[in-house]
Amino acid sequence: MTLSLNIGNFFNDPSSHALVDELRKRTSKEDILDFEEKFNSKNEKNLHIYISRFLKNRSISRGLASKWLITIIENKESKINALQKLNN
Repeated sequence: MTLSLNIGNFFNDPSSHALVDELRKRTSKEDILDFEEKFNSKNEKNLHIYISRFLKNRSISRGLASKWLITIIENKESKINALQKLNN
């Protein structure tokens, strides 16, 4: 199954189910960050927005959402820290 990364309108059933399937498939940190980068480059809203809304609507488990959000946040924090070290 191929997932079109352009979700477009919020949560039409086939796209949201395909995105949830993609989230479940990706388990390694590298896969998660790679998917996030590709997704964010092709969509208006960043992936963390969709994950948060899936969580709010109980479309995904708290465990899956937390794994993805922690990975995304830790990656952003490490990039910020690296840039701060360069400026000091």
